[in-house]
Amino acid sequence: MQIISDVREPLVTGGKTYHDITKDIAGRVEDSPAPLWWGAFAFALFLLVAGGYFLGDMLWNGIGRWGLNKTVQWAWDITNFVWWVGIGHAGTLISAVLLLFRQKWRTAINRAAEAMTIFAVICAAIWPVIHMGRPWLGAYWVLPIPNTFGSLWVNFNSPLLWDVFAISTYFSVSLVFWFMGLVPDFATIRDRAVTRFGRIFYGALSLGWVGGAKAWVHYEAMSLILAGLSTPLVLSVHTIVSMDFATSVIPGWHTTIFPPYFVAGAIFSGFAMVLTLMIITRKVYKLEHYITLEHIELMNIIIMVTGSIVGIAYITELFMAWYSGVPYEQYCFINRSTGDYWWAYWSMMTCNVISPQVFWFKKLRTSIVFTFILSIIVNIGMWFERFVIIVTSLHNDYLPSSWTYFSPTLWDVMCYVFSFGLFFTLFFLFAKFFPVINMAEVKAVLKSSNHHVYKNRDTIKDPFDVV
Repeated sequence: MQIISDVREPLVTGGKTYHDITKDIAGRVEDSPAPLWWGAFAFALFLLVAGGYFLGDMLWNGIGRWGLNKTVQWAWDITNFVWWVGIGHAGTLISAVLLLFRQKWRTAINRAAEAMTIFAVICAAIWPVIHMGRPWLGAYWVLPIPNTFGSLWVNFNSPLLWDVFAISTYFSVSLVFWFMGLVPDFATIRDRAVTRFGRIFYGALSLGWVGGAKAWVHYEAMSLILAGLSTPLVLSVHTIVSMDFATSVIPGWHTTIFPPYFVAGAIFSGFAMVLTLMIITRKVYKLEHYITLEHIELMNIIIMVTGSIVGIAYITELFMAWYSGVPYEQYCFINRSTGDYWWAYWSMMTCNVISPQVFWFKKLRTSIVFTFILSIIVNIGMWFERFVIIVTSLHNDYLPSSWTYFSPTLWDVMCYVFSFGLFFTLFFLFAKFFPVINMAEVKAVLKSSNHHVYKNRDTIKDPFDVV
């Protein structure tokens, strides 16, 4: 028997029943799309097409369209790659780590967070491909050359190759985890379908699920096994991404703090993106009783903690540069904060270190509007973090005669816009055709979360009362 403390906030409010949960969540899939969904989807599609035009032009004419120069040979492409990989972290963290720790509040947000992971990794994967300029030729040269040409293999000592294995493994496990969690809900939609197409489509996706006791036993065992496999992947993926930099000899990159620093930053930015998406989904689909202020407050606390870890990492970098006594390292950090890119450095510090500290105030971390704004600020700050690490470390190298300033071109910006268009197009399609909340798992926590259990106390209210 499980005892739920009276001081805990209910995870499902509004006196919902099992039938209400099915109706509220499956109904979003069965009903015609709302005008707001059409508007959001059309905007995402516009970004995809507009950015796709510039991306196609860049692939046709070459990466000379980007603002790269002799000194800064990596800029927006690798910045965007690392940023999207970081975004993809929180989905698996919420699904796997919180499942292992038996955190029930994950049930309302894990489905959308897992989808976000899948789509973010797809967006990340396009950058290593397109930065080759001619992907159709580059794909040939990154594969092992056949024995008939001399048996030349790729460099297994390179962390760039480790990236390939880490990210592809992470993507595969996350995809299986996400899909298997959808199977019981697909079966529910299949059984409610009134059209032949719906019965066939969701029948195929549900893999013949009938919901027997033995099937649930296997389902729960499979969930725990995948969670166990996914947890080390959460740490490994961004650790290996950080080694792309840390194993080099570039001042500002050659530091052992990068692996934990990158992982904390990835969780930080990933949770911020989850909040951005969940607040939009909550509003558009009227899911306030399932994605409650309790969920938002708990995620804000994680953002505050991981933001503080990132802040400590920034300060540690500065200290180690001074303590090392290496003039190149010291110059690199002085240049970051006072040089040509000072504006990027201080934007990063303001967004990532100072802004999350406002969540010490309960009134602010339980405000929907404030949380939404701050989640976007955090993601802007985390993009600047990657830009600062990459560009400011490269633009003034060991040879002063080659020092130069990197300026992005319209193609840099629009290729980034393309990745946003791709991400949001995929997410809005997911939100329309797949259940955005895990119905089966929310029903499992309903009995212990129903607000009637808490008749003697109020749940958290939005202090600004605007939603």
